[in-house]
Amino acid sequence: MFLIKTEKDLLQAFRPRDREKVELPEGIKFPLFVRDYLTWVEPAGTRVFLVLPSPDNKRPMGIAFRRDAQGGGAVSHMCDWCHSYGSSNEIGLLTTDVNSKRRVGVNLCMDLRCKEKLEAAADLSGRNPRDFTQALMERMIHFAREALRIETVPAD
Repeated sequence: MFLIKTEKDLLQAFRPRDREKVELPEGIKFPLFVRDYLTWVEPAGTRVFLVLPSPDNKRPMGIAFRRDAQGGGAVSHMCDWCHSYGSSNEIGLLTTDVNSKRRVGVNLCMDLRCKEKLEAAADLSGRNPRDFTQALMERMIHFAREALRIETVPAD
């Protein structure tokens, strides 16, 4: 669990290159207590945002993903983070800038609601959802570290 005290704190979780792209969800109220991670889709549906605890737990880190256009809604895909299956309308390529010359992408749930899917699967199987959620969080942090080289977001 982590705390986001103000809108400024939420925006500072994102890398400077991503902050101008962030469109906060309507009705968000601060302080905001986040259990595992926070995600939302901008109203236009072009971007999806993820805020999760940084590996050092000093402050949250944010990733702004672009939802790339998908074709062939009947094709089934698997989310690399929660391992759920769905059509290309549900699971597809989300991309983000590494720097001004390079982007990386990963096949994910288009709304990043992986945790809800894992909790539902845990309920059906009679297992503890925290087991699934911990693995999910590890995959998210691994992506931030390895693909984006994010350790923590520096203060401005």
